[in-house]
Amino acid sequence: MSEGRAAINQCPPGGAEGIARLAHLTGQPVIGLNPSNGIEGPRQLAVIDENWCIGCTLCIKACPVDCIIGGSKLMHSVIEDQCTGCELCIPACPVDCISLLNITPGSSGWAAWSSEQASASRARYEFRTARLSRDKREQDERLAAKAVAKRQDLAAHSSLHDAQDLARAPQARDESN
Repeated sequence: MSEGRAAINQCPPGGAEGIARLAHLTGQPVIGLNPSNGIEGPRQLAVIDENWCIGCTLCIKACPVDCIIGGSKLMHSVIEDQCTGCELCIPACPVDCISLLNITPGSSGWAAWSSEQASASRARYEFRTARLSRDKREQDERLAAKAVAKRQDLAAHSSLHDAQDLARAPQARDESN
């Protein structure tokens, strides 16, 4: 939304009040919740059936607030007070072992969240986004350094051993230009 690629009506947890607040902040008109994203309802909690969990880690990767813990091939658990009920873990689970519990009966949308809960969730989301960005940057830097090291001694890192074949290799052509 901040990049102009999404409308202000995409967030069922924020509900009508969330859309009204976003409209006020952005100067856009208030519009109804996009039903393809779900409906406004109570805040929910993801619960993992530990007997069915196979430890695939797909739910961990899908969680935008890093509230699912566990390791590869080990059972996973949800940190209850950090779960936003966003449901992104559910389609990621290949064994369908995640369900949702209503944790704010009678309250939905904006009324189901305290400002402290919303702030904490936003902070966890921002931290996760920064961590993923940092991890990608570091991985790209490692791969680039590895490529430079291999290019510096192409003969030692290549299956090509003939000097003419090595001269035709992409790196050799790049350096001669």
